[in-house]
Amino acid sequence: MNADALAELLEKVRQGKVTVERALERLRHLPFEDLGFAKVDHHRALRQGFPEVIMGEGKSPPKIAAIAQALRRGRANVLITRLSPEKMASLKRQIKGLHYHPQARAATWTPTAIRVRGKGPILVICAGTSDIPIAEEAALTGEVMGNRVERLFDVGVAGIHRLLENRERLFSASVLVVVAGMEGALPSVVAGMVNKPVIAVPTSVGYGASFQGVAALLGMLNSCVAGVTVVNIDNGFGAGFAASLINQL
Repeated sequence: MNADALAELLEKVRQGKVTVERALERLRHLPFEDLGFAKVDHHRALRQGFPEVIMGEGKSPPKIAAIAQALRRGRANVLITRLSPEKMASLKRQIKGLHYHPQARAATWTPTAIRVRGKGPILVICAGTSDIPIAEEAALTGEVMGNRVERLFDVGVAGIHRLLENRERLFSASVLVVVAGMEGALPSVVAGMVNKPVIAVPTSVGYGASFQGVAALLGMLNSCVAGVTVVNIDNGFGAGFAASLINQL
């Protein structure tokens, strides 16, 4: 339950359209619901502005479905990340209306219309096409959280003219999420061109000495450009969430 839904419920109680008993039933599982194997946080949207997100990795389809159904009972929009096609095939039989986003490897269920609250566009940039899954995870997260998101893919430093050709798009963004593997140079280049927050996302893309993204992570952490904030390796969701919070301040 988010702040808007709670305010609506209390107003209906005030007007006599909903009984106190019915309202208590709606609020019974706040702040959390114990499913035995998981404690679903129904209070998170009130605290943080967005419901609890389900990480599909490491969870069986029945457990993912149980958590999702609990969120649905609370009338929360549902976002499931790190979801393989195989798990999604199983979930589709258990949850009607679940929509899969294959590039982002995520699923959504949004019965409540998403209201755009962000002040400007979030621009998600990635260096190469191998980085697109992480970039799409960031973009989808930003969209579900109520932001207008633009995408600019395959503009890495190996062909810097591709990035420079899009200078106006860089300047018009409110927040930029920059995704890169290999040596992780792209966020420094972008941050050196703009006066907006840049959230850098290292990916595990690269050959042996990239150490599954550690080289990109260290390169981004060591950026000489002020204003670069770095999330963990392959954490597109975390970058999209942070970008949304910044964009909605």
